[in-house]
Amino acid sequence: MSQPNVLLICVDHWPGQLLGVRGNENILTPTLNQLAANGVLYTEAYTTTPTCIPARRALMTGTKAQTHGDRSFNEHLEMDPNLTTMPEAFRQAGYQAFAVGKLHVYPQRSRIGFDEVILNEEGRHQFGGVVDDYERFLREEGYSGQEFTHAMGSNEYCVRPWHLPERYHSTNWTTREMCYTIQRRDPTRPAFWYCSYQAPHPPIVPPAEYLEMYRHLGVDEPYIGDWAKDYDNLPYALKCHRSRWVSPTAAEIREARAGFYAQCTYIDHQMRLLIGTLREEGLLDDTIIMFISDHGDMLGNHNLWAKSQMYENSAKIPMILVPTINDSRVTTQQQDARFAALRDVMPTLLDLCNIPIPESVEGESLIKDDRREYLCCEHYEDERSVRMIRVDEFKLIWFPVGNA
Repeated sequence: MSQPNVLLICVDHWPGQLLGVRGNENILTPTLNQLAANGVLYTEAYTTTPTCIPARRALMTGTKAQTHGDRSFNEHLEMDPNLTTMPEAFRQAGYQAFAVGKLHVYPQRSRIGFDEVILNEEGRHQFGGVVDDYERFLREEGYSGQEFTHAMGSNEYCVRPWHLPERYHSTNWTTREMCYTIQRRDPTRPAFWYCSYQAPHPPIVPPAEYLEMYRHLGVDEPYIGDWAKDYDNLPYALKCHRSRWVSPTAAEIREARAGFYAQCTYIDHQMRLLIGTLREEGLLDDTIIMFISDHGDMLGNHNLWAKSQMYENSAKIPMILVPTINDSRVTTQQQDARFAALRDVMPTLLDLCNIPIPESVEGESLIKDDRREYLCCEHYEDERSVRMIRVDEFKLIWFPVGNA
């Protein structure tokens, strides 16, 4: 087999700063730290639309929001058939393409180019009552209808330990199904595997041992700018965003961050099973591994929670690329401070596999020497509200353009 395999691991809501390898001493990420040592960590990687669906459209098409058509969160918009998706590009090059976990497309069972999708869509039944594969698994195991009987909400920051045996946790299930998928591959063809975890997106329900870990270790407190303490002078949009949550107590904030960190570490540990499966199958040296998130989470910073706000914790994402063992085009054990975006993932992986990049792709291959001077936020419909990112000692400055 002359072309490498690709394992793309995507998480949901993981802020780019929340990595031990970034110098964050409050989070345990030993697996990701090792992957970064074996590859390259892009320290200035962003999603220009920090909301699940538009971010994933950019990831899967390699295009800007203006091109794929979704800047906000259009749950009923199908993929543009004129845009080649990442799995389609790999399949056209002779690859087998499989996805496990969260896809977040419409209609839900659309494969967007994958040969097969083993789906976990977090109980979204508003699109025709689709039962996903994770729900079917729970039903077959005697836990029908119990996915959400922990009573924690999908957009809330209440916390409790996972309520069922660990093997029924969605993170555990996604890992196991991805391992099975790798083992069931066609050995005569290279493979593109997309492993998409639901966590650390709420509900915050880590296994009890992981929650206890962070209750013991403790977590850092959110950072609050002076401007964020002056509610009366906040922009109207920020007031609306903050009104979605009742102001939590200090104890509730600590518990929310502890539970969130616990879900991150649980994913980090579970990824070892993916890597171990590649090793056992004799594929590790010939597999490109990339780790990304669709967006981050404010986690109480500046008194904000969740995503969709154009601030560091929401827009910056983790991005780690590990090449095959003999690929000299990627220098390992380095941190790359170029501006990177989700739309760059597709052309980067195709470039590493020597596959032609479709003309529809607007992202840039991150193994090239070209570097952007800035990224544009694409989250707002009103062009006057666009913000641009510029570098100032590697800190971000957001400023209005036009008459905003």
